[in-house]
Amino acid sequence: MRIKLTSVYVDDQDKALRFYTEVLGFAKKADFSQGPFRWLTVASPEDPDGTQLQLTLNDNPAAKAYQQAIFQQGQPAAMFYTDDVKGDYERIKARGAEFTMPPTSVTASTIAMLKDTCGNLIQLVQLAR
Repeated sequence: MRIKLTSVYVDDQDKALRFYTEVLGFAKKADFSQGPFRWLTVASPEDPDGTQLQLTLNDNPAAKAYQQAIFQQGQPAAMFYTDDVKGDYERIKARGAEFTMPPTSVTASTIAMLKDTCGNLIQLVQLAR
């Protein structure tokens, strides 16, 4: 068994696609619609056939409440692992991302946190070697 897809709720799929591709550097993997439903995913260019992240339109009142609550508590909606959190921090910040936490050493890793412009916090993680 493998994890092939996970999702994050977003308030605007076009805005999310721009952020996740142009700012974070992921690649669009799938984008098709059926009626009002749009299936939109991105993947890491380092592992294009790996796990995809679905950018799911948040039009569910219960999901909106959850998304807002974890954002207000400072909890990330997703975590992305990197081998160079400081380099990614500089690259992503230069592309206009708003960080809520610069690279910070914690137990067994260095983390940074940023807003995805679509209602979520994203955590970057570099494991200690």
